[in-house]
Amino acid sequence: MTCLPFPAHPASAARDEFAGREQLRASSAEFRREVIEVTDGVFAAVGYSASNVTLIQGEGGCVIVDTAANPADARDIVEAFGSRMRRPVRAILYTHNHPDHSGGATVFAGDDRPEIHAHRTLVEAGPEFGRGARGGGDAFGLGLPDALFINAGTQLEYGRRTPHTREGFLAPTHTFGGKEAVIEVAGLRLHLIHTPGESPENLAVWLPAKGVLLPGDDFYKSYPNLSPLRGLRLRPPERWIASLERMLALEAWFLVQGHMRPVLGREAVREALTAYRDGIRSVLDQTLDGIRRGRTPDELVQEVRLPPELAASPFLQEYYGCVAWTVRGIFADTVGWFDGNPTNIFPLPPAERAARMLDLAGGAEAMLARARRAMEEGAFQWAAELADHLLTVDPAQADARKVKAAALTELGERQVNATARNYYLTAAQFLLRGQVAPAEPTGPGREQAPPGRGAVPAPPEALSVGGAAGTRARP
Repeated sequence: MTCLPFPAHPASAARDEFAGREQLRASSAEFRREVIEVTDGVFAAVGYSASNVTLIQGEGGCVIVDTAANPADARDIVEAFGSRMRRPVRAILYTHNHPDHSGGATVFAGDDRPEIHAHRTLVEAGPEFGRGARGGGDAFGLGLPDALFINAGTQLEYGRRTPHTREGFLAPTHTFGGKEAVIEVAGLRLHLIHTPGESPENLAVWLPAKGVLLPGDDFYKSYPNLSPLRGLRLRPPERWIASLERMLALEAWFLVQGHMRPVLGREAVREALTAYRDGIRSVLDQTLDGIRRGRTPDELVQEVRLPPELAASPFLQEYYGCVAWTVRGIFADTVGWFDGNPTNIFPLPPAERAARMLDLAGGAEAMLARARRAMEEGAFQWAAELADHLLTVDPAQADARKVKAAALTELGERQVNATARNYYLTAAQFLLRGQVAPAEPTGPGREQAPPGRGAVPAPPEALSVGGAAGTRARP
């Protein structure tokens, strides 16, 4: 299922088939570089790295919340903070362990020897498992040429220019294992609240004296990534909802999210956190109800939708997380892999199924012709599925690789979800063994794209699969 820009339903996609891509491109405005004064003594550095860094001024020094993705980005942020950053740094707080939030601590610490605080889960949890490399797909688009890349959903880019490493990470010196810890540092009283959500160790930082809440990655301006495309366990929605409830009860005036720009004003913060909580809860409740009614995952992803008022929320657009993936994740986590159809208890091996499908179609050439026809008709998903049968039987079949690459490119260009787009397009380039050379961008709207950012070329010549395929006009 395609992640479409809400509130559109799949049936309406034909009205503007590239609307999702243009909406994703427009979302890059969230990442423009700026040091934002949230309130007196609190500053957020947005757009200098894959995640935000927050500076809190205190007595005789300052506190840093999260430390950017790497030392190079951290140095840029220190320079951007300028005189606002008063040495010494008395404390560094990690909201969670993701490398884009914890990779530049050595730069902020310098020679100051700050306290480093985190939840105990950060040091006890093992690394995220991830998925083994297959098919060249990459949700962050690390290998995409600039002409094809727009952004990474919640960040302008993730490791494309400076790789994320652990070189700048400093281990916590202070951890807590309960629901909340209160610390006093640099004349500041800070509440560290364990709020599992996108990560099990996530903590929210609450400054009651200033009404400032930093939720880590439990809130960002996108539908949450509960079931990531790149291959992780379901992030338990019930725990995420409970964490949002805790944050709502604080009645914060300022919400400094770990990605994108802060939300300012008590009513705006309440509205944002409420929409986020309700968006997760709605998808969870609909999916569980469908499971009770015997619906399969494939049926549920066609049925589960955010209610119109939530679908229209700017905080629930599917730039990073996706409702359909969340549905699949909840299904598998709740009742396991089996969809209830006995045919699927012990299905045919893929190679045998593919060979039988080719025989049914009248052979490989007939199947290839059908795949090309599907491209001409704009049935890109069907073209990719037909090509898969050919490639399962013969992975080196060059024409089938071209058809599938062209189909994946067309599917990617229609995505509002950055990780889906990046995965489609990197997999397409992998199929062509890196021989795709981006053409000059054409069509309306290209002149607004920053140089090297989000310009989308017409299909490269290498993607031509015969007939009208590979030469479809793009807006």
